[in-house]
Amino acid sequence: MKMTNPQSTRNGLATLVLAAALVAASGCASTPKPTEKMAVAEASVQRANTGTTSENAGRELQIAIAKLESAKQAIAREDYIEAARYAEQAEIDAQVAELHAQSTQSRKAAQESQGAARALHEEINRKTVR
Repeated sequence: MKMTNPQSTRNGLATLVLAAALVAASGCASTPKPTEKMAVAEASVQRANTGTTSENAGRELQIAIAKLESAKQAIAREDYIEAARYAEQAEIDAQVAELHAQSTQSRKAAQESQGAARALHEEINRKTVR
């Protein structure tokens, strides 16, 4: 039966901890700054930030703006993984805001068209009854 030396066990454990710390540190250092994702997110939020979107999808637009701000704060902390995640979410939320606003506008236009068609139909019926 082989006996282990407590000193060698401690040295082995210290080496293992050091190796794990180096791997973790190199993983963080290798994450590039998400410059492109930030640019895409900023462009998406800027494109969505219109009066129509503010009026028809204001909540969704505010969520996109808040996530873009969170991405900027993560970049300032050099947390590029979180920054990339928030940038992607901001882009998607901006698109959701645009689509919601377009959907609301389309629904309003359809309702106006139905109202106009109904009024025209009533006018035609009045003239043919006489």
